[in-house]
Amino acid sequence: MRSNEHVLIAGSGIAGLGAALAFGGGTRRITILDRDPAPPAGSAEDAFYAWERRGATQLRHSHAFLGRLTTLIRERYPTLMQELLENGTRLFGFEDGLTPTLAHGYIPAHGDEDMKLLFSRRTTLELILRRYAATLSGVTFVTDAGVRGLISHHDKGRLVVDGLKVDRNGAMEDMLADVVVDASGRNTLFPEWLRAEGLTVREESSPCGILYYTRHYKLRDGQEEPPRDGTPGGADLGYIKFGVFIADNRHFSVTLATPEIETEMRQAVVKPENFDAMCMAMPGTARWIDPERSEPVSQVFAMGNLHNVWRHFLKDGEPQALNFFAIGDAAIRTNPLYGRGCSSGVVEAHLLRGALDAGDDPVERAKTYERELVRAIRPYYDSMVTLDLNAIRRAEHERNPNYQPGLRARLAKSFTEDGLMPAQRGDVEVSRAMSRVFHMLDEPSAFLKRPAIVARILAVWALPESEKRRRGLYPPNAGPDRAGMLKLLKIAA
Repeated sequence: MRSNEHVLIAGSGIAGLGAALAFGGGTRRITILDRDPAPPAGSAEDAFYAWERRGATQLRHSHAFLGRLTTLIRERYPTLMQELLENGTRLFGFEDGLTPTLAHGYIPAHGDEDMKLLFSRRTTLELILRRYAATLSGVTFVTDAGVRGLISHHDKGRLVVDGLKVDRNGAMEDMLADVVVDASGRNTLFPEWLRAEGLTVREESSPCGILYYTRHYKLRDGQEEPPRDGTPGGADLGYIKFGVFIADNRHFSVTLATPEIETEMRQAVVKPENFDAMCMAMPGTARWIDPERSEPVSQVFAMGNLHNVWRHFLKDGEPQALNFFAIGDAAIRTNPLYGRGCSSGVVEAHLLRGALDAGDDPVERAKTYERELVRAIRPYYDSMVTLDLNAIRRAEHERNPNYQPGLRARLAKSFTEDGLMPAQRGDVEVSRAMSRVFHMLDEPSAFLKRPAIVARILAVWALPESEKRRRGLYPPNAGPDRAGMLKLLKIAA
């Protein structure tokens, strides 16, 4: 590693802050460019209501901070974890989310401690993370700094990136660096700039097939969260997905995701009165937004144009640009409903740190980062693409009253609804194995490669439906069918 290497990071969202953690506190100099003003100096509440972030369009949507991220913070940055907890966030462990059937007699196992969600609004996490990063030696934040282009030159058939052209309140400045990191998010301009220099930036893209809508609420004084009695806080009804996301300081949010083809429904849900009416029709959300329990504290935030995207900056296995790297949504975008974006961005930043620490050769650095990125993230990306394409087909079938599934589709549906999901609710080993996938600790297909886990699922699948219902292995009805929801919204089917 070169001594006093200067790393210039474009973007101060979760991925950029993850890079500040990864690179800060050592011998490197870290400069983080933020297009927005500095965050408010006050509390988490001030950040939620007043922090303007043009560079983070999803800032006030629901977020899940998974065990892959919380374990990294706990092990490497214990002081940061302490500060997060002191500011109202909280950890929610594997045992906390067990159904009543599994909670009775639960015995902790090795690895359960890594399956902890961090309950927090994104504004709170970013505020505390940024304040912590600013205390690390070598880290400097530059606010109101818009990146306008690359400083680069060509050498031996490759582009060498030397820095960035930065607009600071109307004054252009050339900022030179040894390493440039693109953490500027889903709307990054870096691929266009690289293509203008003759590089090939190939993009894999697959539709998420949804638009999603979020509203924030806060528990009223004297009220507590609903009991954990097995009522699902999230489900997929085919024509809509919903999820309750617990946050910090008695806040929570609800996200509703509608398929793109549900034009009338997605036009209706953006209205607060319709959003709340839909939530009241689904038991998993109704008990949270009950007016006696909580009150809304935001408008309905909408987000669309969602695609899974994987950008390839190497060509035929060889780097085209040296001293340049992309992390977070600038490199890989996935469906936000799976909650893996923030965790992936911080993980990618630490993978990059490992690649740079491994040696000084810029070609080998690029190859090492690419190799580790594929190893760590690609299995989840491929899984999410497949799940989204399946969900798009299901949404189309929901609108077709004449749809008749084939044998394979019926078997897959039965395995999931009558085998896999009941086993997750009734068998702690299956629940543990699936939770490790959810938290990005095991690869998506890992639990289905374990014969003992598959045998447990098949055993539940084979039980009569009446026995599974007697044991409480089916969740309560998640909500009305599509026709019922359209009727509620006074939309003609």
